[in-house]
Amino acid sequence: MKRTTIFITLMIIIGLLISGTAYPARKPGMSDDMKTLVKGNNDFGFDIYRKLCAGSKQNLFLSPYSISTALGMTYAGAKGNTQKQMSKVLHYDLPQKRLHKSFSDIMKSLDEGGKRRGYQLNVANRLWGQKGYKFLDSFLNVIKTYYDGGLQIVDFKRATEKARVTINTWVEKETNGKIKDLLSKGILTSDTRLVLTNAIYFKDEWLSRFDPEMTQKETFKLADGKSIKTDMMHQSSYFKYNNADGVQILEMPYRGRDISMVILLPDKVNGIYQLEKKLNSGNMDKWIKGMRHQKVGVIMPKFKLDSSFSLGDTLKKMGMSQAFSSKADFSGMTGKKDLFISAVIHKTYVSIYEAGTEAAAATAVVMTKSAAGPSKKPKLFRADHPFVFVIRDKRTGSVLFIGRLMKP
Repeated sequence: MKRTTIFITLMIIIGLLISGTAYPARKPGMSDDMKTLVKGNNDFGFDIYRKLCAGSKQNLFLSPYSISTALGMTYAGAKGNTQKQMSKVLHYDLPQKRLHKSFSDIMKSLDEGGKRRGYQLNVANRLWGQKGYKFLDSFLNVIKTYYDGGLQIVDFKRATEKARVTINTWVEKETNGKIKDLLSKGILTSDTRLVLTNAIYFKDEWLSRFDPEMTQKETFKLADGKSIKTDMMHQSSYFKYNNADGVQILEMPYRGRDISMVILLPDKVNGIYQLEKKLNSGNMDKWIKGMRHQKVGVIMPKFKLDSSFSLGDTLKKMGMSQAFSSKADFSGMTGKKDLFISAVIHKTYVSIYEAGTEAAAATAVVMTKSAAGPSKKPKLFRADHPFVFVIRDKRTGSVLFIGRLMKP
């Protein structure tokens, strides 16, 4: 029996720049289901981050929220053992309907936060379906109801390149031009039947900005003992800070105060490898709870990163193998057991500079059918060697992005 292709894409963009007024963060009304999903998403995010870092000495940046949401939409069509494996790896600990409603509640919280605070925050989803191809109404209704993903008809069979350009144009627009050509030539084929896209864009500036005139060339020590010269930003202000387990933890809020960056700086120059071994949601929560508001002198590099991953092998090794095989059961999409995931592609971008942060990420899931108290003396936080950084929504606790800077 001939197999067709379903292509599912997730696009997540977070850009943080200039807008908004400083207000204290306000916790949304978090249901128990939302808390369960946030914890699960964060657990999965740290799991896959550690897998991708293992044996690597390179910079890395990814969006756990993007990957979780993309696979959440895919999960809406999963059944049987395929669903069980995905649930375990992705830490989806809720029944299907409650899971998708919680995804919806988190997206609404992110969107409403931007409107209330005055910073730019846009969340968008869309389905791109093959002309004449039948998807179950129950599946389409889940995506529409909980992900606000309307269906747009394209013709992958006879106009593959036109469909690719159409989707790429939408992605580029929704991500403020930061992710271009998400779908390269050859990814879509005449067998492609569905593409699901999600985009989120956020723009805000640091609550306490760095003065560009203070930025200067300084030494950044590499994990291998070498060093380079790079632009280092300087400021002294009041931040939440902690020093525990051989790691300095600094939280730098953005002006709307809903989103913050948490930097994890190991005491040792090459301590990032040990830090990453113990990086999980439990330790992260403990370190964050131990932070105290105090004056801190901050020195950190100005940098840009971009990363690209093919996550299929990683997800299979994590225990989600059936979804990538001919035994996969995604009958919740079409009523037939004829679809499987053939690739998961993730692309990201981040720029850290004096005014704030701009970050972007894209995920593509390709499916195929086949046979302490304040201190009088300011603390010094000198991020002049490899560190981990996390961009998180403080109201829900969702980890939106996580990365490592090995070399600016």
